[in-house]
Amino acid sequence: MAGLHVRSVLVTGANRGIGLGLVQHFLEMPKLPTWVFAGCRDPKGQRAQELQNLASKHPNLVIVPLEVSDPASIKAAAARVGEQLGGSGLNLLINNAAMLICDTLENETLENMTQVYTTNTVGPLLVGQAFLPLLKKAAQGSPGSALSCSKAAIINVSSNGGSLSSPAGWHLLQGVSYRCSKAALNMLTKCQSLGYREHGILCVALHPGWVQTDMGSSVGHTPPVTVEASVRGMLKVLSSLGEKDAGTLLDWEGKVVPW
Repeated sequence: MAGLHVRSVLVTGANRGIGLGLVQHFLEMPKLPTWVFAGCRDPKGQRAQELQNLASKHPNLVIVPLEVSDPASIKAAAARVGEQLGGSGLNLLINNAAMLICDTLENETLENMTQVYTTNTVGPLLVGQAFLPLLKKAAQGSPGSALSCSKAAIINVSSNGGSLSSPAGWHLLQGVSYRCSKAALNMLTKCQSLGYREHGILCVALHPGWVQTDMGSSVGHTPPVTVEASVRGMLKVLSSLGEKDAGTLLDWEGKVVPW
């Protein structure tokens, strides 16, 4: 991770699982970020207790109320982060917040599809829009430098479950709404990479693996990848990302995932 040096990073869905693991690792880096922003729905709730404990020990960790399905919450979070950053920009935005409903083709509903798509796909779109001015500002602070996560980047945490060419794990979980939302997130990443490249912002999707989190374990099987292994792998990948990776889907080991 020697190549990854960010002054500021925001992680959504940071109160548990992969999001919390990312925050913990950013706080342990040799080159500490000046600011680590942890977005979560209920910062004072019981499910954010571990995050609260971290914040009490790390003055550079700021917990930000952020519900990614609520435009007003997103706007308020962007204002809060901008205020904390002062005149500097945001180097790295990691859209990690997501939800899974274990549905099948037979019992899929309009309500489930809408809720999951809003959180997993529309949320990253709106968060990217709201934080774009701060990402642009960070990119402008490194004029002429190549695209990288150290300059300015949006990383969307996706899934190989959204792959059209190789829909992983169908025999274990149909998860129709989740798969559709992640397939759409992959296309959103491609669109963001095309639209934001001129501003010096790198946009990439990452598949974290099938990870031992509450979500990952909800299908009734023990996932093979630990949070520790997933997060360490993803951070190593982030350190090596460049223009050649814009708009692609990579896994936590840096392999290209067909989608």
